[in-house]
Order: sequence, then C-alpha cells, then structure tokens
Amino acid sequence: MSVRVASRKEGFETKSGKAKKSNRHQPKPEQVASIEAIQQCLVENFGDIKDPRVERTKKHQLTDILVIAILAVIGGAQGWEDIENYGISKQKWLEKFLALPNGIPSDDTLRRVFEFINPEELNRCFLKWVETLVTNMGGEIIPIDGKTIKGSYDRNQGKSALHVVSAWASEQNLVLAQMKVKDKSNEITAIPALLELLDITGAIITIDAMGTQTEIAKKIIVKPD
Repeated sequence: MSVRVASRKEGFETKSGKAKKSNRHQPKPEQVASIEAIQQCLVENFGDIKDPRVERTKKHQLTDILVIAILAVIGGAQGWEDIENYGISKQKWLEKFLALPNGIPSDDTLRRVFEFINPEELNRCFLKWVETLVTNMGGEIIPIDGKTIKGSYDRNQGKSALHVVSAWASEQNLVLAQMKVKDKSNEITAIPALLELLDITGAIITIDAMGTQTEIAKKIIVKPD
C-alpha cells in the first residue's frame, strides 16, 4: 500500500486537447544541469565547509580535497588509495576547475582531513549540490522509502544493520537525500526531517503505509520554499 500526495504550490497543468496524438507518449526531456554548472556548483557548495587544519600545514585547498574525494567515490573508489589514484588519472581534467597548487593530495592527506571534517556539515553541502543537478522537479515522482543495508551489521562488535530513509528522483535516477535511522520504526520521525532538506515544489511524493501519517501529509503539502 502506498500514498500519493501532490504538492499544491504549482498544481498540475492540463494538457491541451489540441495536442497531436503522436506526441502524447514522448518522454519528457530531463532538466539536467550542464557539466560546467555541475563543476561550478560542486566547488561553490563545498567551499562553505570549515577547514579544521592548522594554517601552516596546508599544502592543498580543502575544496580540492573534498571535490576529488566525492568525484572519486561516485566513480567507484572504495578507499583512500583509490581516491588518490583517481585524482592522478584525472588531474588534467580536474585542473580545469580546481586550484591544485601542489598537485593531487596523497591518500594519507585525504584520510587525515576527512577524520576532522564535520560529517553533518559535509552531508548538508552534498545535498545542496545534489539539488543543483536537476533544475526542475515539477511533476517528478519522488518515492520516500526505508531500506536496511544488507551486510552492514557487525556481530562481533554488537552493531545492528544500518537502516536508511531515502528520497529518490525516479526520472533522474538520483538519490536526492538520505538519512540514517536506528530501525524501521524511526522512519516516521525521519521522513519530516528528510523533507526539510528538499525542494519538492510541484513534485509527487510517494510513501509506504508506515509513512501515511497526517502530519507527514501536511508537511508535504504546505512545505515552504
């Protein structure tokens, strides 16, 4: 069972009856930002993160480190050495929009910097950047659903499996936002917090039976810009 709630802000435009039948089933063109805009927004959004390092120890700009790491992980990197290797292999391209005063940071530098970065601040900047990837969410179907990550538990350390609530842009094949919760029962409190991170103007939100709460529906309908 699922509930569909449409935002009232923009409503739904009625298609003209004069439209040609041959055009009815043509896919709507995706409103995706250009590669140049994506690069620029990536650098700008992560430039707001506070640098935890001592000034005299800085050989690499914090923004350069963060951008290289994020792009590397998107490209499939699974560790610090992978991220460094990604940077080296893509250096000529990265130099087009990053400063890189001392080349590509080493794997040890990457690890040390991320140990001191505020994860909540990093997550907030990342979500802001993701929003720039899609320039128009009007009419988009955004399912919000919780999933338990397979293999994420640690029996030896007594850690339970990781459970996350995600908002997924169906047409763009893109996770817009994600929040970690203790278990499935916490999804009800996590969904409103997740909605606060998103601009859902004109979008259609779908939620499973657990999330069909009056307060959540109100949050979707009247959420301010």
